[in-house]
Amino acid sequence: MKTYELFINGEFIPNGNREMISVLNPATEEVISQVPKATEEDVAQAVDAAYEAQKSWALVPPIKRAEYLMELSELVRKNLALFAKVNSEEVGKTMAQSEAEAGFLPDYIRYFAAMARHIKGEIIPSDRPNENIFLYKMPIGVVAGIMPWNFPLFLIGRKVAPALIAGDTVVLKPSSDTPNGCYEFAKLVAQSSLPKGVINVVSGSGHIVGQALASNPKVHLVSMTGSVAAGEKIMAAAAKNITKVSLELGGKAPVIVMNDCQLDKTVEWIWQSRIVNGGQACNCAERVYVQEEIAQEFTDKIIKRMKATRFGNPAKDPEKKLDMGSMINKAHVSNIDAMVQEAVAEGATIECGGKPATVDGKGFYYEPTVLTHCKHSMQIFHKEIFGPVLPITTFKTLDEAIEYANDCEFGLTSSIYTTNTDTMLKALNRIHFGETYVNREHFEAYQGFHQGVRKSGIGGDDGERGLEEFLETHICYVDYDLNKN
Repeated sequence: MKTYELFINGEFIPNGNREMISVLNPATEEVISQVPKATEEDVAQAVDAAYEAQKSWALVPPIKRAEYLMELSELVRKNLALFAKVNSEEVGKTMAQSEAEAGFLPDYIRYFAAMARHIKGEIIPSDRPNENIFLYKMPIGVVAGIMPWNFPLFLIGRKVAPALIAGDTVVLKPSSDTPNGCYEFAKLVAQSSLPKGVINVVSGSGHIVGQALASNPKVHLVSMTGSVAAGEKIMAAAAKNITKVSLELGGKAPVIVMNDCQLDKTVEWIWQSRIVNGGQACNCAERVYVQEEIAQEFTDKIIKRMKATRFGNPAKDPEKKLDMGSMINKAHVSNIDAMVQEAVAEGATIECGGKPATVDGKGFYYEPTVLTHCKHSMQIFHKEIFGPVLPITTFKTLDEAIEYANDCEFGLTSSIYTTNTDTMLKALNRIHFGETYVNREHFEAYQGFHQGVRKSGIGGDDGERGLEEFLETHICYVDYDLNKN
């Protein structure tokens, strides 16, 4: 069993008598590591280190910062097998998906390293003679990166890479369920030539570590990915100092299936978008609206596909044939099952799955599930499931489907499947979500902009617009007529 230590100002801090957190492999229920439970004093020390380091880091030319990022990227790339194994063990994710996520991390870091020469300001015409108005884009300062448990490697990249290239420094807080990958990353930071204090890692509970980070006056941006409830607490804590927040919260992605879609491909795309990471992704397909004319054929095909989903312990899958691993913990399985049973009580029918499972008597699993005879008014069409459960209902017209899709407190991702260009464009102009996918699975690109509306969040990630979150504007008025009276 591994034991990790807090990483502050380039050093690992001995645990001593520090209280520890046991980390479970959710596929087997085995304890795989222990990580330190940071105190408010530890958080303050980490923020102070980042604050002092940022003063000199901001003066490093962006192209030089890019060299540090490239070095870090290569260190990660040399350790991809380790990261994939750690990810699979602590998340319960299949090895194939863990390898893919591990590969995202160095690629994401490299992508933002390439942004070094793309941090641009403006020269704005003045109303006065002999004056220029210069708009600079400056580092924002210290960033608190608060991460979720479902994609713990990918989110390291999202929190670290844009911050560092912008000239910011970072204090990372991994989820207590999945901190191991972040500490393995910290080991590589320690090996690198990156200046001390630029990246720090503190683990612990959200109500202590997360609150201490969000309320610290030396933190200038809280970039947090997690639940709506956690986001509300972060906003409240950050309000004390009017600290900027960038929040990526929950999702309830509507899927609109038109009668002119490529049916077999559509079934496969939706299946992929429901079972990736066991449905534990904010951008997963969460609710399906299928046009009446093809409803029965679509439903028969998606039931067959979901029934064929292979799930189990990733460690016992040497040929990487599993489609899905475990859920993150026992409480999460209970929450998923409660939502399914509530839907049944409201009139839904379980066509497949519909109950918790184990593998060899261990682990936190939930059977891939399809629910029919659903209505849009049911709670399962409005609460985030975050598991391998697919509720289906029908619609008559596109207008009706769009109205259903938009009737939601969330607004992260959405999708439509159609071969009609007019239908597609009408939907794209009227669906009120941060992202819409057309005839493909739900998954964003580095160069895009991952943004939610309504309760799905504030701000966004990825691409040039994501980089803007980590910069602040400095406007300068310069009168250059020094000889005037």
